[in-house]
Amino acid sequence: MLTKEEMPVCPVATTVSLIGSKWKLLILRNLLAGPWRFNELKKNLEGISQKVLTDSLRSMEKDGIITRTVYAEVPPRVEYALSELGESMRPIIRAMEAWGIEYKKNIQ
Repeated sequence: MLTKEEMPVCPVATTVSLIGSKWKLLILRNLLAGPWRFNELKKNLEGISQKVLTDSLRSMEKDGIITRTVYAEVPPRVEYALSELGESMRPIIRAMEAWGIEYKKNIQ
């Protein structure tokens, strides 16, 4: 996690630095519905590599956007979910969804 001094001065740039990648946005979209396991995310996000998914999840966990819960079961079960901070991004993702729907309605 970057310190306040290391964050971009522009608040939009700060947001983009945290969730601006294609995959992070799609991971957030999925987690809006509830917790997901790693392999469920990998199967749902067609084209994502295991490395990119792992790196994205680790980065978002480090930034406090998602939580990772490990269950003491055999075999081990790990679930990813939005943290309270991640939940605060719900209106942003929903606004992007609404904009995308309108855009698709109006293109020729």
